[in-house]
Amino acid sequence: MSDMEITFGGNKKINAAFHGFEIQTDQPKSAGGDGSAPTPFDLFLASLGTCAGIFAVGFMQSRKLSTEGFKILLSFDWDESSHLVKKVTMKMKLPDGFPPQYKDAILKATGLCAVKRHLHTPPAFEITAE
Repeated sequence: MSDMEITFGGNKKINAAFHGFEIQTDQPKSAGGDGSAPTPFDLFLASLGTCAGIFAVGFMQSRKLSTEGFKILLSFDWDESSHLVKKVTMKMKLPDGFPPQYKDAILKATGLCAVKRHLHTPPAFEITAE
């Protein structure tokens, strides 16, 4: 099991130390924070896109295809009553000249993202206090 340490950074700042990196979060000024870093939920949403992105880029690199101009645009349908995202849409902008015969394969590869797979098979959560 990997351990991540979560610490309080003052005001509304919460930091996570993991694998030698410190990931900083904050809340917007409108929520009493300083607006100095993304919110934890922003990082969660970004993890969906960046995870899909690394699978797509890996697909292209393994076939020696250009990644120039590649990007993924994410949009979210928000459920106002539950305050949860009900749909995530990822739209890949493939590089100019991307071979059409690889389109279905890159979509499938992008779907292998571990973050997305965890949403389909969520882990058990256990919270304790000492």
